[in-house]
Amino acid sequence: QEPLVESGGGLVQPGESLRLSCVGSSGFTLDSYAIAWFRQAPGKEREGTAFISDTGGTIHYAESVKDRFTISRDDAANTVYLQMDSLKPEDTAIYYCAAKHRLYSNSREDRMPPHDYPYWGQGTQVTVSS
Repeated sequence: QEPLVESGGGLVQPGESLRLSCVGSSGFTLDSYAIAWFRQAPGKEREGTAFISDTGGTIHYAESVKDRFTISRDDAANTVYLQMDSLKPEDTAIYYCAAKHRLYSNSREDRMPPHDYPYWGQGTQVTVSS
């Protein structure tokens, strides 16, 4: 079983909102891990959309989602969220959360390279269509 479990995806119309959740499973506690949300559309590479450090003190967004998406964490609930507002058809993709331990903090976090993250969930589908 994957250490992370995503939920909250679905089919929405343009302009609507969704909130995705990423929960640590099987004893995987998130409070020592930085978390990033990635997405992958058919035929495209996986891209990072939002990053939050283990303390929540550092947050980064991809330009394509800035001012529309909000990442947050609730370590008491062992959950990281991605609030997605003003959704567009081009946001359609499978969304994944991924984790890396805080010991591996580096200067690339604003770019969110997927290979930096050893722990992944199974993904949740987000479809934005009228």
